[in-house]
Amino acid sequence: MVSASREIAAAPARIFELIADPFWQPRWDGNDNLAEAAEGQRVRRAGEVFTMTLTQGSVRENHVTEFEEGRRIAWTPAERGKRPPGHLWRWELTPAGPSRTLVTCTYDWTRLTDSNRLPRARATTEDKLLASIDRLAVLAEQQ
Repeated sequence: MVSASREIAAAPARIFELIADPFWQPRWDGNDNLAEAAEGQRVRRAGEVFTMTLTQGSVRENHVTEFEEGRRIAWTPAERGKRPPGHLWRWELTPAGPSRTLVTCTYDWTRLTDSNRLPRARATTEDKLLASIDRLAVLAEQQ
């Protein structure tokens, strides 16, 4: 499991919109793994599934497992039509003052069952998570 945090000079609601709407995710992805997501997939509750096209062209179905509007969202990615192999992305937002938010991203691969994915999971380091948070900050602070 790996995690990274930093404060962003924007309100939690603004930042959460950029995370909960998959359309924005390729613009702040620090792994440079996401190519695009169709508009109109804004997540509103746990149990939803949104799709994302990866840079190599395959499509991932992301199963939302945790959701608290403006505060927390988590999903488990899977190949189209298959069960998630056990890794999870979680975003948590904590108000840190007027128009400031502590953003924490966690990549949890402790339940990963597909051994072919282990090298990529191990390569997802804190600096890659921070790259995502830094790019997210640029978008959120532009408002």
